[in-house]
Amino acid sequence: MTTLITRDELRAALDEGEVTVVDALPESYYAQAHLPGAVNLVSDHVATRAAELLPDRSAAIVTYCSNASCGNSQAVASKLEQLGYTNVRKYRDGIQDWSEAGLPVESGPGAGATH
Repeated sequence: MTTLITRDELRAALDEGEVTVVDALPESYYAQAHLPGAVNLVSDHVATRAAELLPDRSAAIVTYCSNASCGNSQAVASKLEQLGYTNVRKYRDGIQDWSEAGLPVESGPGAGATH
């Protein structure tokens, strides 16, 4: 199971520019709202797009999806780990927790959008 990261830990890592955040939700949800700077990568595209979107396999990566009951973030994290990514963590509480805490989100297509 992937190591978890808390909201406060993730916020600090984002503030320091020390992490790449991966939104594991379908593009339509990503376009509505995602964490600042997040790339969109769903489980079905990890094998074909991870090297392009996440070229450094030792970089800090955090996956997230909707909330603790959503399995997408674990699916993407597991596939990244199978591909040799060595510093993958999961923000289990997802964008719902982030938004409810009043933290900023972005909207619209961005890096990794799959049109």
